[in-house]
Amino acid sequence: MSPSRNGGHADAGNTPASDRFEEDVLALMPALRRYARSLVRSDADGEDLLQDCVEKVLARRAQWRGINLRAWAFTIMTNLGRNRHRYTAMHPQVALDEDLGLEAETRESDPLERSRLERALNGLSVENRSVLMLVVIEGYRYQDVAEMMAIPIGTVMSRLSRARHQLAEAMKDDNVISMRRPK
Repeated sequence: MSPSRNGGHADAGNTPASDRFEEDVLALMPALRRYARSLVRSDADGEDLLQDCVEKVLARRAQWRGINLRAWAFTIMTNLGRNRHRYTAMHPQVALDEDLGLEAETRESDPLERSRLERALNGLSVENRSVLMLVVIEGYRYQDVAEMMAIPIGTVMSRLSRARHQLAEAMKDDNVISMRRPK
């Protein structure tokens, strides 16, 4: 067995390196789930995208160069999200739950604020929302995002600026009365 770049052994099967790879992928799941949800604007579709991404990461582990698993997985997620977006744009679907009024009620601590934020995020273009999520939520550097999305770094910066500006405009406190909580 020859040592791989990540310090394990480069072979298939149930070796310590193989187990470590799967553990590392498992550790990425919360961040991948958030990013998937932001790409497709739906919890259910986000879970589907997450599953597709993890499946592809595991199936293509031999293609991973052992350098940055997180960036590699996010790149796969970005590409899957783009493909899904193109497909749904060409093949629109109607959600039966919405048409039949069967949506489940959700209880949140502040449903109005969450709803405003969700609307504001969903109002962003897929490209702007993706950059915003990768930089602000996931903490990637501009250069990393540029490489993941295969765009120039200047485009990353302009998309992020536009996304932040649009989000701030949408979240302005116009016509919202904030109430203080009693102590």
